Amino acid sequence: MAFLFLHAGHHLDAGTVLTWWSWEPVTLFLLLLSIGLYAAGLARLWRRAGVGQGIKRWQAACFAGGWLALVVALISPLDALGGILFSAHMAQHEVLILVAAPLMVLGRPLAPLLWALPRDVREEAGRISQAPWFASFWRRLTAPLTVFVLHGLALWIWHLPSLYQATLDDDFIHALQHLSFFLSAALFWWALIHGRFGRLGYGAAVVYVFATSMHSGILGALLTFAPRLWYPIYQARTSRWGLSPLEDQQLAGLIMWIPAGVVFIFLGLGLFAAWLGEAERRVAHTRSEALLRTIEGGTGHGA
Repeated sequence: MAFLFLHAGHHLDAGTVLTWWSWEPVTLFLLLLSIGLYAAGLARLWRRAGVGQGIKRWQAACFAGGWLALVVALISPLDALGGILFSAHMAQHEVLILVAAPLMVLGRPLAPLLWALPRDVREEAGRISQAPWFASFWRRLTAPLTVFVLHGLALWIWHLPSLYQATLDDDFIHALQHLSFFLSAALFWWALIHGRFGRLGYGAAVVYVFATSMHSGILGALLTFAPRLWYPIYQARTSRWGLSPLEDQQLAGLIMWIPAGVVFIFLGLGLFAAWLGEAERRVAHTRSEALLRTIEGGTGHGA
């Protein structure tokens, strides 16, 4: 963060800000490793099963889009700007939670990552994943209520003033915050997109998306209408750039409240459409079974 204050005394300049790319070695390594493993596993899978089999083209495109969103959040100038402006920091978090996480989940990364491993390691991982204890653990971890609570706790706890301000002074705590936001969001979206909800189907996912948009919107509204600063650490940082810290906090609250709420609505509508499609398939299946029983009964009666 010391880098940011080398520019103290100047107003924000777009040309200068655009040069603030962060090339932190660990972050860069993990990003390159994730896209490299996905690409290698996908290529091996498609060579074996055929292009578009196992992982569809649009799913691979979703993963690539999510990975690019991670680059924007963690390496682009948005990361450095988040140390000066609370609104930029909030935008960074929303990219992690509402763009990168759901897109990468839609890319179904587990299969390509497994295919990228050596055969013996892949087979051992397959045996572990099919073990009763692991299946039980994963089922409990990705239960809709569990991921809803985990993601909600991550969101609210990290916005406590003491913890949030600590992330601006300690790179390890900052990385831990980003990791918890991304992983809890990834679990949340995985459970809602790929999970199982019994007879409720995707209808349960719509409810949990709505509930999450409500509590995150409440947090955004509290920030927007707060009469004082929640994070005094931004006082000196934003004022040196000619911006009122309270106005910056209000903008951050609006980003969490309005644009993020719109994204939640679109994602919820997508799940609602999937719910309707699922309901139509169930009705069609029920009708076909009833028709089949009628035909079989008529055939038996005629015999």
